[in-house]
Amino acid sequence: MHTLGIDIAKEKFDVSLLGGRQAVAGQFDNDAAGFERLQRWLQKRQVAQVHACMEATGAWWEELALFLHEAGYQVSVVNPKLIKRHAESIMQRNKTDRQDAATIADYCLRQTPELWSPPPEANRRLRALVRHLQSLKEDRTRETNRLKAHVSEPAVRELIEQHLRFLDQQIATLQQEITDHIDQHPGLKEDKRLLTSIPGIGDLTAALFLAEIPDVSRFQQAGQLAAFAGLTPAQQQSGSSIRKPARLVKWGNRHLRCGFYMPALSAHRFNPLIAALRERLLRRGKSKMTVVVACMRKLLHLAYGVLKTRQPFDPYHTVNVQTT
Repeated sequence: MHTLGIDIAKEKFDVSLLGGRQAVAGQFDNDAAGFERLQRWLQKRQVAQVHACMEATGAWWEELALFLHEAGYQVSVVNPKLIKRHAESIMQRNKTDRQDAATIADYCLRQTPELWSPPPEANRRLRALVRHLQSLKEDRTRETNRLKAHVSEPAVRELIEQHLRFLDQQIATLQQEITDHIDQHPGLKEDKRLLTSIPGIGDLTAALFLAEIPDVSRFQQAGQLAAFAGLTPAQQQSGSSIRKPARLVKWGNRHLRCGFYMPALSAHRFNPLIAALRERLLRRGKSKMTVVVACMRKLLHLAYGVLKTRQPFDPYHTVNVQTT
C-alpha cells in the first residue's frame, strides 16, 4: 500500500508518494484533465493500491476526492489543524506546497486517518443548493448594509435596490428548488419530517442539516456531532498559573455553526427543553453568547436524537434530552 499526500489549491495540487525507496513528488492541474494525469502518473509507477490523504480546504478538494474514490483508491480527508499540529510535532520549518504534500503523506502514513466516502448524489446536490443559498443570503446582507450606510447618491441607491430585488428573486427560487429536491427523495423527505418535529428547526434549517450531515450514524454520540460543528468549548488550564475561561473552538463545520445560530436565538420561545436550558444558564450568570452556543449545541443534540431513533421529537423522551 502506497501513501499519497495531496496539498490542494484552487488551480493546482502537489502530491508526495511514499512507499518506494524514496518519496516521489508531482504537481497537477486541479481539473478533470489533471485528475486523469495523476492516475496515469500512478499507473506509470505501477502503483495499484493507494491511500490518498488531503486537507479539507474549502471546496477545492471535493472533486479530486470523488475521482480518486471512484477510481478505487482509499481516500482520507483531514482537518487542516491536525496537519498543522503534525508539522509542528516533527519540527517542520519549511512551508512550500511540495513540502506540505510530504507532511500530509507522513501524517497519513503514521496516523492512518479514517477513510472518506462520498455522500449520495441526492445529498451532494442538496449541499450545493443549500450552500449557494447561504452565499446569496450573505450577499443580500452585505448589500443591505451598504444601503443602510447612508448612500447619498441616488444612482448608487437605485443600483443597490435593483440588486436586492434580484437577490430576493434568486433566494425565493432556490428555496423552492430545495423544497422540491427534498420532496423528490423519500429518505430526505422523511428525515426532514423528523427534524422539523423539533420546535425551533424549520424547513431551511432541516435542509442545511441534511446537506452537511448526510449520515448521522457516522457519529457514535451526539457530542461528536457537536464537535464536528465546532460547538464544544475548550478548557485552558495548567497548574495554578493558567486558568483561562472555556472558549469556543471554531474548528468544525462553519455552515452548521452559522445555520443554527438564528434558530438557537428564537428556539426558547417554542421548545421547552431549550427554554429550560436557557433559564438555567442565565440563573448561573452565564453570558448571553455562552447561552446561545449552549442552545445551538442542544438543538444539534435533539436533531441527532430524532434521526438516530427514527422517532419524532418528544420533550418527555429521555433519548431526546441528552445534554453536554
